[in-house]
Amino acid sequence: MRTGVIQESYGELISLFRNPTQTYWTWALVITSLAAPLILTGHVTSLINGMMIAAIGVIGLNLLTGTTGLISFGQAGFLAVGGYTAAILSADYGMPLWLCLPAGGLMAAAFGLLVGIPSLRLKGLYLAITTLAFTIIITHLILSAEGITHGSSGVSTSKPAIFGIELATDKSFYYLILAILTLAILGSANIKRSRIGRAFLAIREQDIAARAMGVPVARYKLYAFVVSSFYAGVAGALMAYQIRFVNVDSFSLVISIEAVSMIIVGGLGSTAGAVIGVVFVLGLAEILNYVFSSMGGVLGSVSTLELKGFIYGLTIVLFLRFEPDGLMGIYREIKNRWVNWPFRY
Repeated sequence: MRTGVIQESYGELISLFRNPTQTYWTWALVITSLAAPLILTGHVTSLINGMMIAAIGVIGLNLLTGTTGLISFGQAGFLAVGGYTAAILSADYGMPLWLCLPAGGLMAAAFGLLVGIPSLRLKGLYLAITTLAFTIIITHLILSAEGITHGSSGVSTSKPAIFGIELATDKSFYYLILAILTLAILGSANIKRSRIGRAFLAIREQDIAARAMGVPVARYKLYAFVVSSFYAGVAGALMAYQIRFVNVDSFSLVISIEAVSMIIVGGLGSTAGAVIGVVFVLGLAEILNYVFSSMGGVLGSVSTLELKGFIYGLTIVLFLRFEPDGLMGIYREIKNRWVNWPFRY
């Protein structure tokens, strides 16, 4: 990445502390993030950990689908590759967490390259079906390669620890996930402001025009697949350490659909929108679980899963119909009409 891009990013980061309003919001966010696990219960902290892990993977998907315009339903497959890589290296080879996390990301990135090569000539629905098939193929590979993946039995990970410090509780694991999420957000923001990010946007708008302008479209599509897959792989590795066990049931096709719904609800192409979409969708799921459990037998023969699926689908349709730019679109409208909000990523 060029020095000018890094300086620009650094300058914008510093500017958050120059404007009084931005300073208050920035410090409030920092203090709230650091104090959250000290105040919240273990269940809520675990829920936030899951949201942050999902946000890492969805930020990567947003670079591929939202920024580059390449529709992918293979997120569950890349999560599985990262999760199984970290779990196998931890359980079978005793490797530490600080090596397993990047290894999971790199392995997923390698698979992303393999998926990206045959997908270079595909667009739209055909590309979506190809990436969906990848998730199914990965599931079959995991079940077939029992000597490596332990098949349907799954793999248990060791207790997460970094540099000799055990992260055995959700509250201690929270700070590691928060640090990685921060790096993921900054990395995504820098990529989007770089030459690579501008090429991604050109491909999304019109790849034929981008090729005519001298953009090597095939190369940058592969870049998008590799970067997105790396993010997903790291998220999968963190997921394996959080639940301390992985099997094929942990990475169902529903995860891929939920990931796409998160970037649609949050706002395609926006890093902040990806994070907000995760909070909205997973928060909605938690609220629905609470409501349905409180209703008890009132639902009768209606399945809770069916109702949740209906509400998810209805939410996506409403956003696509009335607010295609998602929650970030609503935020921008409020910002432009009423108040000078501090964050603009």
